[in-house]
Amino acid sequence: MKHITLNIIYDLYHDPFVIKPVFWYRNIKTIIMTINIQFVNLDYSDSLAEFTTKKLNKLLEKYEWLISADVFFKEEGTNPDKGKICNIKLGVPGPDVFATSDEKNFEMAVKETISDLQIQLKKKKQTFKTY
Repeated sequence: MKHITLNIIYDLYHDPFVIKPVFWYRNIKTIIMTINIQFVNLDYSDSLAEFTTKKLNKLLEKYEWLISADVFFKEEGTNPDKGKICNIKLGVPGPDVFATSDEKNFEMAVKETISDLQIQLKKKKQTFKTY
C-alpha cells in the first residue's frame, strides 16, 4: 500500500468568516488542506493522484472550510464491468463527510464520488449558522 500526503495551499482574498485557521502572507489569505491519497494493493499513479487533487481543489475553492481529505483507491475483481473503487472522506467541522463509488475506471469513480460529496456539502453548508 502506497501512502502519499499532499499539502494544498490556496491564496484567496480576504474573508473574515473563515471557520478554520488561516495564514497571512503579504495580505493574501492562505488556506491549507491536507490530502492523503492511498492506493490499496495497487501501484502508485501520478496521473490519477494529480486528477484527484485537481478535483479536490475545485471543492476547496467552493467550500473553503474543508480541513482534510483521505482518498482510498481499491480494486475488486468480482464484477468485470465495475470494480474500480474510490473512497473519499472529508474532514469538515462537525461529523466527517464520506462517499464511495464503484465504476469501470478510477477517473469515473473519482468524478462520481466528488459529485456525491458536493451534494452532502451543500446540505451541510445550509445547516451552518451565521452569527
